[in-house]
Amino acid sequence: MEMGNQHPSISRLQEIQKEVKSIEQQVIGFSGLSDDKNYKKLERVLTKQLFEIDSVDTEGKGDIQQARKRAAQETEHLLKELEQNANHPHRIEIQNIFKEAQSLVKEKIVPFYSGGNCVTDEFEEGIQDVILRLTHVKTGGKISLRKARYHTLTKICAVQEIIEDCMKKQPSLPLSEDAHPSVAKINSVMCEVNKARGTLIALLMGVNSNETCKHLSCVLSGLMADLDALDVCGHTEIRNYRKEVVEDINQLLRYLDLEEEADTTHAFDLGQNHSILKIEKVLKRMREIKNELLQAQNPSELYLSSKTELQGLIGQLDEVSLEKNPCIREARRRAVIEVQTLITYIDLKEALEKRKLFVCEEHPSHKAVWNVLGNLSEIQGEVLSFDGSRNDKNYIRLEELLTKQLLALDAVDPQGEEKCKAARKQAVKLAQNILSYLDLKSDEWEY
Repeated sequence: MEMGNQHPSISRLQEIQKEVKSIEQQVIGFSGLSDDKNYKKLERVLTKQLFEIDSVDTEGKGDIQQARKRAAQETEHLLKELEQNANHPHRIEIQNIFKEAQSLVKEKIVPFYSGGNCVTDEFEEGIQDVILRLTHVKTGGKISLRKARYHTLTKICAVQEIIEDCMKKQPSLPLSEDAHPSVAKINSVMCEVNKARGTLIALLMGVNSNETCKHLSCVLSGLMADLDALDVCGHTEIRNYRKEVVEDINQLLRYLDLEEEADTTHAFDLGQNHSILKIEKVLKRMREIKNELLQAQNPSELYLSSKTELQGLIGQLDEVSLEKNPCIREARRRAVIEVQTLITYIDLKEALEKRKLFVCEEHPSHKAVWNVLGNLSEIQGEVLSFDGSRNDKNYIRLEELLTKQLLALDAVDPQGEEKCKAARKQAVKLAQNILSYLDLKSDEWEY
């Protein structure tokens, strides 16, 4: 059917589908909650389009009925996607963790900027724990979850940085007002900047409903203008003092642009991040070495060269820039564990082979520990090859095998032998590390 002769109902359905398509990426990338303004807006638009589709007259024609059905299904699919994004269990998890951070800020930081006592170690530890837990939230590669996690981390890390910077700089400020007439004004501005810092933290954490980013930006810009108007020519110390306060204001202004910057730069998607690419390159080479070892007819010939290269990979990971991004830090931590686990596997294999060369009498308990170590070596080889989830039968089997080895070690009686005690302790630690590594491989975490 030519476009000019197309039935008006088909044309109308195509127009509606085009409008729905125009907001598809907004729906897929929606990272908020169901009470957000943007959620209501998207929901309203899609619901309206459903009504529009339903109002299209099919005139009883099969092809129009099918077209209307397809259009309705596509729109309903997007509505469902929007709802799932806002109510995803991991999205709710992110929000609950963020609420804990909000409580910390309300309890420890807002009073501090209102003239209270200094920031406590309890707050610093609490914020660090919140950041760590957020980096462990699984996204499954889902754009909306990556955005939600990134935006939440960005705000909390910004608060952490603001407070740390403030704690570092405060001892050197302010200067004595006897030094120059302008010092009194700079001191006054610095006090206002300190208040603005507290306001900014409250804004970032959503605990201040009486202030807006726009107004705070105007306040900071006004303070900047006041400093620019001061005449401090010929007074290097006072000029440097003013410069410090100006830098503080500029830093606070940059924090105000955090969310907009995150959306425009797609910083939440670390797939093309330079540091992540470097980590992935290391992991790729580590997997190649692992496969060579596990598939070799005589792997002992590869032990020395493999360990040397793996140690070099650890060095490369140490050089990866974290860019103040907790997700990159977590990705590097996991990569280090991957490489170190392979090194441990080689070390154990070497120790077991060396032991075969020396046949001598030994304590029965010590021999029992070595038997368990031999079993752990075989299980660790399987764990290194494992690539699945915690619901897989193979995961459950490996977990049970490792638990049995721990029970076997628990049953070993050292009979006062210090050497046997140390060996058993080391074997228990190894079994627990293999269990932890199995968990890490199967927890479906993605940056």
